Amino acid sequence: QSLKVLEGAKNFNPDLITKSSIMLGLGETDEEIETTMKDLRAAGVDALTLGQYMQPTKRHLKVIEYVTPEKFKYWEDIGNKLGFLYTASGPLVRSSYKAGEFFLTNILKERRSKRAEEKSQK
Repeated sequence: QSLKVLEGAKNFNPDLITKSSIMLGLGETDEEIETTMKDLRAAGVDALTLGQYMQPTKRHLKVIEYVTPEKFKYWEDIGNKLGFLYTASGPLVRSSYKAGEFFLTNILKERRSKRAEEKSQK
């Protein structure tokens, strides 16, 4: 259902930058992660963050695996190869990762500037 919402948003406004996040460490397989990443790209998602799930309280799901920094780097490389504009991947990365926000803000500014320039040339 979330994929359909992201895809619908992109279809409604192709200039919209869409972003999603995946939390790792709950027992997911590499195949599941890669399939999810491919599904997100197919839905037109532009930016992706991958972070480590941390059990907030004892009443929440337990961490199954602490993902290594090398594995997070691997997922970042896969994200870039799949064509995400921005992939942030690391144990402390969260969905509101600031570097990504800054990067995406600059992309939006560049697009607006380019559109304004194209309009002034017409």
